Amino acid sequence: MTTPRTERPHMPGYDLLGPEEGSGLLPFSWAEEKFNSAKNYWIVSNWPDGRSHAMPVWAVWDGSRVWFSTGGDSRKARNLRLDERCLVLAENTEQPVVLEGTAELVTDEESLTPYIGLVNEKYGTDYSTAMIDPAVQATFRIRPRWVFGMLQEDFNGSPTRWVFD
Repeated sequence: MTTPRTERPHMPGYDLLGPEEGSGLLPFSWAEEKFNSAKNYWIVSNWPDGRSHAMPVWAVWDGSRVWFSTGGDSRKARNLRLDERCLVLAENTEQPVVLEGTAELVTDEESLTPYIGLVNEKYGTDYSTAMIDPAVQATFRIRPRWVFGMLQEDFNGSPTRWVFD
C-alpha cells in the first residue's frame, strides 16, 4: 500500500485548529487500528436511482483494503455491481473512521483464501472458502480514495484526512 497523504480536512464553520495544534494530524496507523478492532461496519452504497443504502456487515482490513462478503443477490451487492463507489464506517462513533472508496468484486480463489483466513482469525470462526462461493456470495474489496478520522475529545484539533493518490 502506498502511504497516504495526511491533511486537515476542510470543514467550514467548525473552527478547526491548524495541523500542528491540538492532537495534530493523526497517524494512519491510528485509523488502521480502529478498522482492525471494529467488529461491525456500515457499508453505504447507492441505489440505481441515487438514493443511499446503508447496511451493517462484518469486514476485515488487510493492510490496504477493506473486505466483506454478502449474499450475491443482496441489495448492497447489486448496488456495488452497478456503482462501485461506496463508504465504509467503523462502528465507533466516538473515534470515527470513515473510508470512501471503490469496491471490486473478487471471485478468484487465490484472493478469497487469504480473505477467509482473515475473517476466521478476527471473528473466531472456522469458515472455508465454500462459505464465500462466488456462485452464491459476493465478496468485495474496497480500495480507499480517502479516509477520515477524529477524536471526540479533541473535535477541533484532531480531524485528519488521509488521501490515497
